[in-house]
Amino acid sequence: MTNQQTLRRKLLDLDNGNYKAYRDIQGSYEFPDFTLIIDYVQGDPFAAPSKLRVQVPYTVTGFPPELYKNPIREMALRDFLTRKFDRLAYEVSGRRGTGKSGMIAITKMGQEVLERTSVYLVKIAPPAPKPAPGENPALQRAKPIKLGNQKGVEVRLIVGLPAGGRRILGRQAAEMLCDDIPYIVHRSLKYEQLDADACRRHVETVEDTDWLRKQLPEKNLVAFVANGAILPRRSGVDDRPLSSEEVVPFKSPPSLEVEFECPNQGKISGMGIPKGVTLIAGGGYHGKSTLLKAIELGVYNHVPGDGREFVVTDPAAIKIRAEDGRSVAGVDISPFINQLPQGRSTTQFTTENASGSTSQAANIMEALETGLGNSNSEETATTTTPPVLLVDEDTAATNFMIRDRRMQELIAKDREPITPFIDKVRQLYTDYQVSTILVMGGSGDYFEMADKIIAMENFEAQEVTEKAKEIAEKYVTGRTAEGGEKFGEIRARIPLPASLDPSRGRRDVRLKVRDVDEVVFGNEDVDLSAVEQLVSKDQLRAIGAAMVYAKKQYMDGNRTLLEIIDAVMADIESKSLDVLVPFPQGDLALFRRFELVAAINRLRTLAVK
Repeated sequence: MTNQQTLRRKLLDLDNGNYKAYRDIQGSYEFPDFTLIIDYVQGDPFAAPSKLRVQVPYTVTGFPPELYKNPIREMALRDFLTRKFDRLAYEVSGRRGTGKSGMIAITKMGQEVLERTSVYLVKIAPPAPKPAPGENPALQRAKPIKLGNQKGVEVRLIVGLPAGGRRILGRQAAEMLCDDIPYIVHRSLKYEQLDADACRRHVETVEDTDWLRKQLPEKNLVAFVANGAILPRRSGVDDRPLSSEEVVPFKSPPSLEVEFECPNQGKISGMGIPKGVTLIAGGGYHGKSTLLKAIELGVYNHVPGDGREFVVTDPAAIKIRAEDGRSVAGVDISPFINQLPQGRSTTQFTTENASGSTSQAANIMEALETGLGNSNSEETATTTTPPVLLVDEDTAATNFMIRDRRMQELIAKDREPITPFIDKVRQLYTDYQVSTILVMGGSGDYFEMADKIIAMENFEAQEVTEKAKEIAEKYVTGRTAEGGEKFGEIRARIPLPASLDPSRGRRDVRLKVRDVDEVVFGNEDVDLSAVEQLVSKDQLRAIGAAMVYAKKQYMDGNRTLLEIIDAVMADIESKSLDVLVPFPQGDLALFRRFELVAAINRLRTLAVK
């Protein structure tokens, strides 16, 4: 291992050389307060940036143990450090030549606090020996360690090594690596340099939010929206809270108000949404979809000041929508759709161009398969963690949601393949304990189906269950229930390994992420724009890597999709996200099993049995 002066001399000696000569600097370098590890050097100024790691001993960082005394606090601290390091890197970075020259960054952060690979509390160890043939090099790296034995902080960053054309700019590179990075480390990774109150508030807020989410089952709730929450966002492309005097802070209806005693915040009250079927009604532009969107993203923790810090939702909540044109592979959608023209099967429904109704049916059945597996008895269903379905009529297929009396009279049931959601939503709860939160402003036929009805008026929530039930009794719809006595079976599928091919040309694996709505997997562009609970490109990178990992490790033509996903998620939990990739990466973020399954299900090559 060499030192800071050695690295500076190397870079100055490389000045004006061929860009590929930068590879000579790969290795580890001792700085006065930290170790700089250069894992990967880009071969071209326009190529993917170089990958570096900084390891700072715990004796230098000086973080109080209470900030990382349990796993959720540790994750929150790492998130805080990632944001601080990234802000300083952005301020220091400057254009130093062509391509990505001069860039120093970690990853793009949003309002959510996710488990990431950008910063770890690690046990700092000497450089690992070269891995044996076939061994995953990622498993050789310094591993995140158990609580009570932390030795330091590791930051994973990317750097665009400076170039003029395709010639090395050695002096600028020396400034970046030997001057700028030490400055960023000093300002962002030493506790004495940080805003201690902000750091503590960040950690405690995340801990309280995580604690709240874990209390939901004890109070028979699927979601909680705190009083005072700011739900509107600035725009469709800016997820920060809307700042305006006209913004109405959320307030719970008295009949739905519940109270918690948080570990740090103390008493907090707000609206509890119970298990069962909940209808959110109201006029257009009165806040129905805004409320559902906040609930939808309540599966994640949020940063202090987001406005939704204390909006929490059951971790198994899944947004369901219509998705015209998506591919479907062997899904049993028969609880919703049967007797298709030309005798097409709906117990193993396959199409490359689903309609609004068939896609929404497939999305529900895939969510149930992921959340409940092959559970078909009431006994089994009660021992699982059932998903919670979130549905907004604005993004649903109308003919899937409702068939009124007049349409039933015109088109007899034996000529209508679709059993509408209104006739299945209660069965989902009674048969499988699957709750539903539904935004519906256009049909009062759902009044009879709902356990609780919330009306949004001028962005204020009111509980109107009793009034809605009275209206339902006064104006009887007269429609005929079409759902039968039971919801129906939830069948498991077995993916065929050959149908997942991440290779392209001479490359065994080709993965690329385009924003938060598309993963390039081999020759396929997997469209995830309708998977609305994905919030970070880093999640998509991890999902792409997990698809490759699942194919290599567990897809054998015998395991069900659920068994494969269980195995992958268990490996991530025990070995961290690093298990998915061949070398340390700082741009991966944890996803839920539902989003991983969603990506696999949208592969147009997917074949199952």
